[in-house]
Amino acid sequence: MHVLFEDAGAFKAASVLADNVTSLQVEASSGKRAKIKAANVVLRFDAPSPEEFLAKAEALAGEMQISFLWECADDAEFSFVDFADAYFGDSGKKAAPAEAAAILLALHAAPVYFHRKGRGRFRRAPPEILTAALAGIEKKRQQALAIERMSRELQDFRLPEEFAPYVETLLTAPDGNRPETKALNAACAATRLTPLHLLQKCGAIPSPYAYHLRCFLRACFPEGTDFENVDFSVPELDLPRANVRAFSIDDAETTEIDDACSIHPLPGGGWRIGVHIAAPALGFTPDSPVGVAARRRLSTVYMPGSKITMLPEALIGEYSLNAPGECPALSLYLTVSPDFEITATESLAERVSVVANLRLQDLDPVFNEKTIADGLPDFPFRDELLTLWKFARACEARRGKPSAAQGRHDYIFSLEGDPNAPEECRVRIVPRKRGTPTDTLVSELMIAANGAWGALLAEKRIPAIYRVQMNGKARMTTSPLPHEGLGVKCYAWASSPLRRYVDLVNQWQLIACLSGVPPRFSARSEELFSALRDFELTYNAYIDFQRRMERYWCLRRIVQENLKTLDATALRRENLVRLDTLPIVLRLASAPDLKPGMRVRLGVESLDLLTLQLDCRTIDTLGETDGMDEAEEAEGVD
Repeated sequence: MHVLFEDAGAFKAASVLADNVTSLQVEASSGKRAKIKAANVVLRFDAPSPEEFLAKAEALAGEMQISFLWECADDAEFSFVDFADAYFGDSGKKAAPAEAAAILLALHAAPVYFHRKGRGRFRRAPPEILTAALAGIEKKRQQALAIERMSRELQDFRLPEEFAPYVETLLTAPDGNRPETKALNAACAATRLTPLHLLQKCGAIPSPYAYHLRCFLRACFPEGTDFENVDFSVPELDLPRANVRAFSIDDAETTEIDDACSIHPLPGGGWRIGVHIAAPALGFTPDSPVGVAARRRLSTVYMPGSKITMLPEALIGEYSLNAPGECPALSLYLTVSPDFEITATESLAERVSVVANLRLQDLDPVFNEKTIADGLPDFPFRDELLTLWKFARACEARRGKPSAAQGRHDYIFSLEGDPNAPEECRVRIVPRKRGTPTDTLVSELMIAANGAWGALLAEKRIPAIYRVQMNGKARMTTSPLPHEGLGVKCYAWASSPLRRYVDLVNQWQLIACLSGVPPRFSARSEELFSALRDFELTYNAYIDFQRRMERYWCLRRIVQENLKTLDATALRRENLVRLDTLPIVLRLASAPDLKPGMRVRLGVESLDLLTLQLDCRTIDTLGETDGMDEAEEAEGVD
């Protein structure tokens, strides 16, 4: 006696060794023995042998047309044995065991046509369900063919036409169920390329620059960067005119001039020093179209050679402290004694005459530590700058903290040509040492303004957003807590309202404070808390993008100049080195034991403008530097 039984979704045949009613001991043709449940047996037969029986059944099943079987069945539930008798039988003759088994195998293998209703029992699918299922199968078949075709095209480095609308999605948020994703994964496996590099070879990425910019815009500006439907008008402001000659100090590329300063000698000695901040908050409210747009953007986005402004360019032009002109401003006046002590402060909303926009590139050669020691040459605002610098040094000493990091460098990026065309665009990267007299002067004036206005808002119990640093950790908060890094009791960002929304919020609060009207944002205002939270997240994303683009242009500089070697200085952390002429920190995969401050020469092994990866190897050691600023090590680590 032999049996056909179901085991783990498959049908097997074996010889019976013992029948224990509820279970059987069976032996397969391979000689393997097993115990099976009697309930799993679907057919018993005497001949032929199990091996021959299955072979014949499978051959017969392969010859059957499942659609014809579906036509032969009625709508009632049936047993495969009965169906086999009707299909193969003649004049009441029953179907042979192999024929019945063939019907079972055919029905079991076609769940679209026949729905299983129990062991060995079936019901044919209703016509409407069968039609829908067959359409689905055909759709999957066509999709499989499309995936295979698209994968072949990608392997030939041709971009399938279906890919055009989904390139960015495939790189940033791929959907594993889409045929384009499946085709891309298959092609990547075949070519051993990453999706990013394969799509670049297929021409889907016009340039690495465009790729980095598009990824950022997709994440942070999905609706675009234009100020569409943002109407604004500049109101006539009835402001008193300040009797000052203000001047600003900025980089040559700066167009959002937020701050300026002035100095006026007082009778009997001392000075009245003014810190003047552009006042766009006088011109619109938080719920105006411009205010809503600023709330959505939260900050200006900077990158080498370009930027995305928080406010419309036309409005910036109206409120920027451009010279020559009279500009609305919030002014902090410091009464300063001859020994540079601050004896009084006053805050005003007024119109300020800005007479000059000084540029760092022009000031640094004539106003630096050496020229001050040697006696300053003659240049515009020489005496004012010298006095303000002496005042700044006194403020710095009182705080007990440096206002500008000494010995470190900023880097000025300038581009000539189209950033998307590497062969046409050239980049210059010029280091500028931080901690110059000009840096100290500007930093101390901004610290004085942000600290004084933060204290004023706290004293008047007007809600504001503060920058706090405690236990080495910096964060934003609505509580006027100390900023230990600056050595001040409280610090409210308020000096950059043209480019940071937090400063704009604080300016609205300051205007209310000076005007004696209820503040726009009340205590525990959800608007205030959400602005704080969203600003931190968004601002960090913008800063990260700026660093990525600066790194991109550094790598472009290496390619442009065909640099094969780079000099660097070892940092305190293991295997980290900082390049001497570019703002890049690298982690060397293999390097000799380098002491902090050790200078090394690196050989450029490879770089990738898409992944921003730079790989170098150590060629030689060049000696040691005098020291190392620990703060530098946290920036730009690869």
